[in-house]
Amino acid sequence: MADDPYDSGAVTDADEAAAVAVAGRGDVDDAEWLQRMRHSAAHVLAQVVLQMFPDGKIGIGPPIDTGFYYDFDLPRPLTPEDLSEIQKRMRKEIRRNHRFVWDEIPVAEARERFGDQPFKQELLDQFSADSEQVGICTHAEFTDLCRGGHVESTKQIGPFRLTNVAGAYWRGDEKRPQLQRVYGALFPTREELDAHFARIEEAQRRDHRRLGRELDLFAFSELVGAGVPLLLPDGAIIRQEMERLIRELQDARGYREVWTGHLARGELFRRSGHLDNYSDVMFPAMHEHPDEVEPGDEGDAYFLKPMNCPVHMMLYNNSLHSYRELPLRYAEYTTLYRYEKSGQLSGLTRVRSLTQDDCHIFITPEQISDEVARVLELVQTLFRTYGMPNFRYELSLPGEGGKYVDDPEAWRTAVSALRNALDQAEIDYVEHEGEAAFYGPKADLFVSDVMGREWQLSTIQLDLIQPARLGCVYVADDGERRTPVVIHRAIHGSFERFLGILIEHYAGAFPLWLAPTQARCIPIADRHLDWAHEVAADLRQAGLRVDVDDGNERMQAKIRNGQRRKTPYMLVIGDREVESRSAAVRVRNGEDLGAMPLAEIRKMLSDQYRSRAIEPS
Repeated sequence: MADDPYDSGAVTDADEAAAVAVAGRGDVDDAEWLQRMRHSAAHVLAQVVLQMFPDGKIGIGPPIDTGFYYDFDLPRPLTPEDLSEIQKRMRKEIRRNHRFVWDEIPVAEARERFGDQPFKQELLDQFSADSEQVGICTHAEFTDLCRGGHVESTKQIGPFRLTNVAGAYWRGDEKRPQLQRVYGALFPTREELDAHFARIEEAQRRDHRRLGRELDLFAFSELVGAGVPLLLPDGAIIRQEMERLIRELQDARGYREVWTGHLARGELFRRSGHLDNYSDVMFPAMHEHPDEVEPGDEGDAYFLKPMNCPVHMMLYNNSLHSYRELPLRYAEYTTLYRYEKSGQLSGLTRVRSLTQDDCHIFITPEQISDEVARVLELVQTLFRTYGMPNFRYELSLPGEGGKYVDDPEAWRTAVSALRNALDQAEIDYVEHEGEAAFYGPKADLFVSDVMGREWQLSTIQLDLIQPARLGCVYVADDGERRTPVVIHRAIHGSFERFLGILIEHYAGAFPLWLAPTQARCIPIADRHLDWAHEVAADLRQAGLRVDVDDGNERMQAKIRNGQRRKTPYMLVIGDREVESRSAAVRVRNGEDLGAMPLAEIRKMLSDQYRSRAIEPS
């Protein structure tokens, strides 16, 4: 198996080099040393690819969270056999114990050295704007532009495997050449590398795109368009249960549901700031008379809504409000549209049509801390219901180079108020610059799934800018008109994305309350069909989702089919069950609960459904 690019058998050379690696580390900490190993491996990868393709052009090759990659422009596409050969040659070069030598040379000299490498020439154009010198690193016959950060010699590179080849546009620009990106995984020890690939294998088993097809939950159509998910009946049931949960939680907390459609005029988005700060992810304007439109004249055009906030503020402005009416909480589930780049689309987790459990809360400045605390309680209740109790918060702040409305005083006030609200709620958080919304800071919730992967889901955003720009006011207790603060918040994030996350979190084996089919009646023979249909009808009358497998297959095949469909319960019915008015209950994990009277089955399933239990009790 040594020729298999996924094989780990040849990493023993790196294991044997562990003592050498430790000896050469000096005071470098573990994290930095791992980055150096990964960076060094990327250089060896580029060295070997140029050995095989001397006319190849090289891009960049940085370390990444799980290993390294390098981008290449080559005369032909790489094959799995190529990847195996590259990996084999890399290990030979590593065993030769080449030293990494870093140096600085004049930019002019670097231009001569990399005269046949157009991507390096472009990088030199960039570097020369800041300095007349540039860093290079050499090992064996290979030299690369480099800022430094390597192990001392190739034998100190840890266990690695090349994983795959993917297309990547140069500098991430769709208008630039598409290169071949070769990825590799690298970890300090063989055990950690193997554990990484075990996680990948488990992630592939849980991949929501595969499970979505197998379980008939959702689909995509080329004729409908990329990034527009279509929920099949079973997927729609899960979505309905998600909506039912958030509605129940919000109704109990004083939210009022509204509906505002899918379109709005450009003038609204101009005043709110979206056209200046968010237009790169808005669908193009729709003009009634496009031939008469002057450049930049978008005020009378219509746009598909990328978000609800400006329209909710128009709802708020429909009447004059008193401070006594606040907080005023508007909730909505309308589909929104964002023109994400095609290369960023990914199953349900990155789409162009999305539905948020969106809400905008109009409050006085004095109500900020209490209302943020209420939202935080709602967030935690919802994710604990899904069996996802592990989460953390980030306070997302403005940063250099981002698109933000220019109102320094409003920003200072909003940042201070949101920080104080989190502190008063005794929430642990870290601050992250450059991730704020263009109109205000936000508290972002990161939830861990069963595999320990983090997902950014809920967001709580504090806005002092849009309500002022859109003329929102309330009458304060002194009779003066003042601008309300608006909290923007979505709990699931979007139903589409969260459905994809749930599929992977549960590996498609949804708890009973979410499962599209909660129980399946399995008659052993045709003479048992009547009682099977009676059982199903009784359970449906109780509000449960139950079907009958009346096919011609044998009982064991029907049970396996139910398990493949990940149905929580199979109710097997034979002669004894017909006579005793019962069913033999099988759990999808293979557990046999034995024969149970129909009334007992109804109570067990109804209790699990009503309580939204995560595991069968």
